[in-house]
Amino acid sequence: MSERIIIIGAGQAGLQIAESLRAEAFAGEILLLGEEGVAPYQRPPLSKAWLAGETATEKLTLRGAEFFGAKSIDLRLGAPVAAVDLTARSVTLADGETLDWTGLAFATGASARRPKLDGADLPGVCVLRGLRDAREISARLAAVGRIVVVGGGFIGLEVAAAARKKGVEAIVVEAQDRLMARAVTPKISEFFAELHRARGVEIHFGAQVAGLEGSDAVRAVALADGGGFHADLVVFGIGASANDATAAAAGLACDRGIIVDSCARASAQNVVAAGDCTVFKRPDGSAVRLESVQNAVEQGKAAAAALMGREKPFVATPWFWSDQYDVKLQMAVGGEGCDLQVARPSGENAFSLFNYRGEKLISVESVNRPGEHLLARRLLDAGLSPSPELVGDAAADLKSLLR
Repeated sequence: MSERIIIIGAGQAGLQIAESLRAEAFAGEILLLGEEGVAPYQRPPLSKAWLAGETATEKLTLRGAEFFGAKSIDLRLGAPVAAVDLTARSVTLADGETLDWTGLAFATGASARRPKLDGADLPGVCVLRGLRDAREISARLAAVGRIVVVGGGFIGLEVAAAARKKGVEAIVVEAQDRLMARAVTPKISEFFAELHRARGVEIHFGAQVAGLEGSDAVRAVALADGGGFHADLVVFGIGASANDATAAAAGLACDRGIIVDSCARASAQNVVAAGDCTVFKRPDGSAVRLESVQNAVEQGKAAAAALMGREKPFVATPWFWSDQYDVKLQMAVGGEGCDLQVARPSGENAFSLFNYRGEKLISVESVNRPGEHLLARRLLDAGLSPSPELVGDAAADLKSLLR
């Protein structure tokens, strides 16, 4: 057969693989299989500007229909995959069709974790991962008085912010003792807790949900300590799990995600994976799982190069962002274990925190400082660590370190 690369998953990573294959001058057939019935779209705005009613659905689309025709990419929507045979090099679709491949890419993303609680299947109990979820939450927000958000991470807080913008009462229930605890330092957690409270959000820390109550729809959230809240809508933002079941069933190495190396290569020849479905195993054996647009894009480029027989490792500093109300949080993360934090102030509700381990800069958290965030990424990529004294001097020109 002629060369055919099949990409399972038509999200950000899958689209990037297809685009990069053409950029790498791959002349064979590219088949991009999407489980959803809509063309590749941006997911991050769903919990931000889209849910707040500040951007239109059509603006989420990543590429128009003409793009796929021009690039000779066969995009098939509503085409879930039932099985993959690595030995026969075939993919079987849910409708029974079998397709052969010479190269295979998994870009299957992740699924929002759903609670295993009594009442979790009641109408009005939602998660937010895709456009269908976002549409349901948006429609319900238009008709409710109070939302209870379970989980004080990025998704939960963005949903709470969107609800408050629409005049809906919001309660955030968080099991840990601060917001976004797995992603940011305590000072950032405190800043956003104050921000949400100032906007009227009620926050409860150290609270465990015991169940959801209601008959025809959710009516209340019950806590493990016996307390609870009335709720017209409940949204769980308690993380996501990699969609690796098909890959694991085929025999690929998986560990809470498809295991890949720095070039996005999986454990079988001519098979790669990119995006939220992956876990990168470092040489020391530790595992890293990144859920971000940057990771999907850069791993997608690496995966395409690998399928073309080239090595293009993803080495850039990971970065993330969150929009809540009129505040933009951006993080560049080059390591963990901060033991010194230096603030670089620049005005009301605008600052950056430079985080060090010893004398080494390992991450920078920026609030309403996009230029400083970009600078931080360049510093971390270059392995440069400005002195804490220089960072603390708001008048000092950190860009000079890059010259």
